[in-house]
Amino acid sequence: MDIFLLILAFLCMLVGIAGCIIPGLPGTPIAYLGLWIAQAAERVDFSWQLLLVWGLVTVAVSVLDYVVPAWGTKHFGGTQWGVWGSTIGVIVGLFFGAWGVILGPLAGAFIGELLGGKETREALRAGWGSFVGLLFGTIVKLVCCGLMLTALIQAL
Repeated sequence: MDIFLLILAFLCMLVGIAGCIIPGLPGTPIAYLGLWIAQAAERVDFSWQLLLVWGLVTVAVSVLDYVVPAWGTKHFGGTQWGVWGSTIGVIVGLFFGAWGVILGPLAGAFIGELLGGKETREALRAGWGSFVGLLFGTIVKLVCCGLMLTALIQAL
């Protein structure tokens, strides 16, 4: 049974890492599930503190994933119009697969800034900021999942 649980835990880790990039697949929560599955095996003994910390990190990263594109918009000079556009773009983009998730925040920030009266160049800069925020969020998710996988490997 131990081998089955460990294989399942590693599969969760791999799917979690893939989910950091593939839209609609919650990568970090799936990797965290892998830690819990590994914990059920006799060979692995994570402390409750480690599991609690990774649980909090998982929640924070999942929330951050929706907030970072709007932050990127604001950081690159976007106004509230662009921030709202980016947020709406994230939500609408979920319905259009990978390209929707990538382009949704960018297009939303751009359209929001245009509706707010910004020039095309300024609106494009805000849209670019949203895209940079999305990339940053993806990198953070990949790092978290990679560290969870490292914790699992070290526990063996």
